[in-house]
Amino acid sequence: MTSPAPTSSTNSTRRPGVRSSARVSMTVPPVFSRIWRLSLIAALFAAAIPAARAADALPTDKIFAADSFWYAAIPKDAALHPNNKAFVGEFLRQKKAYYGTVNINTKAWASPVYVVGPDVPVTRVTEWDCQKKNFSDKNLAQQWAAVPMPAHAQEADGTDSEMTLYQPSTDTLWEFWQARKIDGRWQACWGGRLQNASKSDGVFAGHYGTTATSLPFIGGQITAEELQRGEIRHAIGISLVDAEHFNIKSWPAHRSDGYNPKKLPNRIPEGLRFRLNPELDVDALKLHPVATTIAKAAQKYGFVIWDKAGAISLRAENPKSYAARGKIDPYPALFKGKSSAAVLDGFPWDQLQFMPMDYGKPKS
Repeated sequence: MTSPAPTSSTNSTRRPGVRSSARVSMTVPPVFSRIWRLSLIAALFAAAIPAARAADALPTDKIFAADSFWYAAIPKDAALHPNNKAFVGEFLRQKKAYYGTVNINTKAWASPVYVVGPDVPVTRVTEWDCQKKNFSDKNLAQQWAAVPMPAHAQEADGTDSEMTLYQPSTDTLWEFWQARKIDGRWQACWGGRLQNASKSDGVFAGHYGTTATSLPFIGGQITAEELQRGEIRHAIGISLVDAEHFNIKSWPAHRSDGYNPKKLPNRIPEGLRFRLNPELDVDALKLHPVATTIAKAAQKYGFVIWDKAGAISLRAENPKSYAARGKIDPYPALFKGKSSAAVLDGFPWDQLQFMPMDYGKPKS
């Protein structure tokens, strides 16, 4: 490629040996010009994506270590569980048998999350024996010896009465199951404390924590802010009704409350991860906006079975969290008049893909 010859006026005014930068241009074939423009646009778009993600980031995007399973996308070509087809059939059986829906819990059987500052006074939360075990856990007593309990804290409605506290200044998370306030003092039947949350794998140690698997609510609950953003950037916790017996569980679960004494076939273990077929065109399904957001997260990060319930269900952050911040319940507006049992109508549950046992478990 050559530069065009300068005009006579340019020749008469420029100094010898000095090219006039104002008049030099390159003749670029149209096809290369288009390629160059497209490449530039692609580069600018790629550079803008991280900035856009940072601008609309939410605290729930990264509570735990960056390499926690909660935030790990499942590769499209990941191998599936050898019993995948039967597990899909079992999931559909449970959905049909138990109310014919997958519910999104909000007010009950979903945890409020109270984010507390460094100056909140601490109090002792005591264990009460709701299960008639006739003993108390000394380690749990130590974990609950100094809890920054805000004055506005309220447990969830429903029989589980769960509650979560998160204190960024100490990087600590507390959970409570069957929490109650008696004579001005807080009690709970079970739960735990997770220290150094931002460096942890996102699971309570041992058998602590409120879910049957020790997976924290704050990791797998859906928040109103995520739904408003239109993107969930973590795996989603899901509860089944019939789970494989508790002695068979998949990482990242630390434990299980599954019950299958008759060894019925194809029961799905707690802790198992599964996703929505990543090749599916979700937008073409014309789902409810909330269902679309959940479906896209399910394609990328998947679900993890963290508990049992009376119906297959997801958990959204309890609206008591928002009331504590002076906000109204955000879910009626987000659900656009639909009931929590109807928001996921039309969701392609028959397109689930179950991952192998212990999928993603770090090699020791």
